[in-house]
Amino acid sequence: MNPLDDLYRRVIMDHYKNPRNRGTMDDESVTVNLNNPTCGDRISLQLQIEDGVVRNARFTGEGCSISMSSASMMTDAVKGKTTAEALELADRFSSLMKGEPARFDEYEDIEALSGVNKFPARIKCATLAWNALRKGVEHGQGKHEGIEE
Repeated sequence: MNPLDDLYRRVIMDHYKNPRNRGTMDDESVTVNLNNPTCGDRISLQLQIEDGVVRNARFTGEGCSISMSSASMMTDAVKGKTTAEALELADRFSSLMKGEPARFDEYEDIEALSGVNKFPARIKCATLAWNALRKGVEHGQGKHEGIEE
């Protein structure tokens, strides 16, 4: 096994077993509930956005190691970022999932998901949380429900 693949696998499993930002917020926040019917992954993402900055991000849900570790990484990466910076991170993540070069110097753990693009059926798993982020930032306050096609 390639040492880099082994490292990436360990990073993904660490986020899956020890998720960052798992849980809910009591305050007013944007809530996005998405599910991926093809594999059963579900996520509820909460974003606290103040003055155009993601002050806090939390998630709950069920799913495979790819979807849950991606949610953990995403919530860590966007905290403290402007909404424009958060959307730019989501764009870079989309590029990564398409097999295009993308760097995440400020949060390298995300690069551990780069191998997912070799498994097209798993791309939706990895992008579920990021799609919830987009919906939350783009649609603002309130609660949003959806199914990923």
